[in-house]
Amino acid sequence: MLVAFFLWWYGPGWKQEAGEIRERLARIADLFSIDLLVKTLFSPYRQISAGKVDGSLNVRWHAWVDRAFSRVIGAILRSIMIIIGSLTLLVSVVFGGVLLLIWPLLPLLPVFGLLLTILGWLPWNR
Repeated sequence: MLVAFFLWWYGPGWKQEAGEIRERLARIADLFSIDLLVKTLFSPYRQISAGKVDGSLNVRWHAWVDRAFSRVIGAILRSIMIIIGSLTLLVSVVFGGVLLLIWPLLPLLPVFGLLLTILGWLPWNR
């Protein structure tokens, strides 16, 4: 049984963990939709009437200012979401990479702890 555990841990288990990290990154990328946010960066933000406006010069000017303001707000909010999403992805990549790097060492930690205990080293008795 112990041999089967180690065979799984250093073979399919490691691959499975890498697949789960990849899926987690895909879910985060889908959650933030960074590519879509970049494509629509300067689109109006929640503006219902973004179409062409007919009327006097004053009405057209007012509509243009409204659309410009809506685009600025949209760009600011989308930029914030792009930054947050990128940072979240970066942190997830780093943690996932560290997990994959320490994965082979995890089964050895109980043995290491037992060895330290036998030698008399305890963290609270320095």
